[in-house]
Amino acid sequence: MARIKSAWTFGLGALTAIAGCGDRGTRTSVADASARVALAAAAISGQEAILASEVVQTSYLGFDTGTYPGDDAMRAWRTGNSPYSWAGYYLKSPCHQDAGWMGKRETLAAMDYGLAVLYVGQQTWGRRPGVPHMERVKVQKRVTSYVGHGKKRRKVTRTVTRTVLRKAPPPAANATCNADFVSGARGMREGVDAAQTTASEGFPRGTTIFLDLERMDVLHQPMRDYYSAWVRAVLDDGRYVPGIYVHTYNANTVYSDVKAVYTSAGLKGEPPFWVAKSKGFDTNKHPTEAGHTFASVWQGVLDVTQTWNGHKIPIDVNVAALPSPSAVVGEVAEAFRGGE
Repeated sequence: MARIKSAWTFGLGALTAIAGCGDRGTRTSVADASARVALAAAAISGQEAILASEVVQTSYLGFDTGTYPGDDAMRAWRTGNSPYSWAGYYLKSPCHQDAGWMGKRETLAAMDYGLAVLYVGQQTWGRRPGVPHMERVKVQKRVTSYVGHGKKRRKVTRTVTRTVLRKAPPPAANATCNADFVSGARGMREGVDAAQTTASEGFPRGTTIFLDLERMDVLHQPMRDYYSAWVRAVLDDGRYVPGIYVHTYNANTVYSDVKAVYTSAGLKGEPPFWVAKSKGFDTNKHPTEAGHTFASVWQGVLDVTQTWNGHKIPIDVNVAALPSPSAVVGEVAEAFRGGE
């Protein structure tokens, strides 16, 4: 597999940090200086790249929904008075087997949608990976009782359903998603799969792939091994930028681990992070205002249903530093030219 040839020193994370602070004059001067760098890097990479000047503008509103709403609904949500300029793009992945979004990249690009590529990998689901656990199951039982008195006394048999705890069976042979799969070895395999699937969808080099990690009350070591290995595998592939979707509760630890992988690969830039946090969310805020300076996307409203131009879709609401969160950023693209 192709490896990354060079490191970037002024990538997406650094730019979003700048965008989250300072006055408008500062932002403008940074944009002017950085745009020239982006143009040069884009020319070298041969990719269509977002300019750094776009990164330091105001936030961009987007939504994500696991099931593809259909072309008509997506078109309606990109016209009229809809406020959304980008959408989450769910790859078929271990814990998201629905393939509704697959093959829709060109269709959505023609509608002028920005995209955030999501890969839903293994989750712990509140368990310690690899440790036997109990699960609640419903069982039926025939129960016999007597009712009445004297000559009217009679036997009655009925079926009752009870919930009991039983030792969970091992994952089925065809299972793709299970807490017992969480490991470094699995992370490597699925990082390779994420890069291959993204390529099969026609996304250009330098595109960010966000690994979806749902909230964890306890961040067990096997999970830390899993996402670290996933990031490393995507970097080793050399074509795409590994990013992370993570809840604010786990964000700092996950960022520290992922940043260490980037550093070990010789990359000085910031890994893209999509942080979920409801408290304090406002669609006018910048992602870094979620309380994490490394955030380039902020998800703040979960499981709502909205209707725009006659089409109703259940969504999560996000703000991003880029009009297309997974788009190739000029400064980043140069680092992902390996193998061309």
